[in-house]
Amino acid sequence: MVAAIDRDHQNPRYLPDIELPASLRATTDLATAVRGSTWVLVVVPSHAFTETLHALKPLLPAGAGVAWATKGFEPGSGRFLHEVAEDVLGADVPLAVVTGPSFAKEVALGLPTAVTVHGADAAFAQLVADALHGPAFRAYTGNDMVGAELGGAMKNVLAVATGVADGMELGLNARAGLITRGLNEMLRLAAAIGARPETLMGLAGLGDLVLTCTGDLSRNRRSVPYYAGRGQGDG
Repeated sequence: MVAAIDRDHQNPRYLPDIELPASLRATTDLATAVRGSTWVLVVVPSHAFTETLHALKPLLPAGAGVAWATKGFEPGSGRFLHEVAEDVLGADVPLAVVTGPSFAKEVALGLPTAVTVHGADAAFAQLVADALHGPAFRAYTGNDMVGAELGGAMKNVLAVATGVADGMELGLNARAGLITRGLNEMLRLAAAIGARPETLMGLAGLGDLVLTCTGDLSRNRRSVPYYAGRGQGDG
């Protein structure tokens, strides 16, 4: 994979036939990847998030911040990922979460995409957003990490439910009902734990919910028909 990215400028496993920037370099050595960085973007599955941060901590340059595009909770504990990050890295490391409706394939193709970056340190959140911003990629900012992470995690549950409904051929009315009532549940939970409703009504909540529940590229929707007895998905 590393050789293919460096030599062919392609990721044959996850983004086949899409040309990657010639300036992009891949490595399996974490120390090499983060050396000299002013901030680091972590993009791993939620089950690998804690382990990755523990590996990153001794290698992180002084003063560098950490952002992540990982969605979900810490397996086992159920903690928010920003709680895990602060616990592992310490309270002095600037943190931010990057979330929103963003299928990787469409981003790689240069199709218009909007995400949101939330962090308690407004300057660091803006730094991350500015770095991500491009002609077809817009990044907004906020400071509601609880709401941003809640939306990114809960939408997956509702996408699974939508996949079940699709697998059972319950129709588009059922899908719309699930999305709408699901959003209502997200808003209620957000209010109960101190998140802001406007966060859930934005890209981190409604935007990601609609994409994951309706987009054919969603792993969560495609995996469910297998269980519903309507054919296999790819997980």
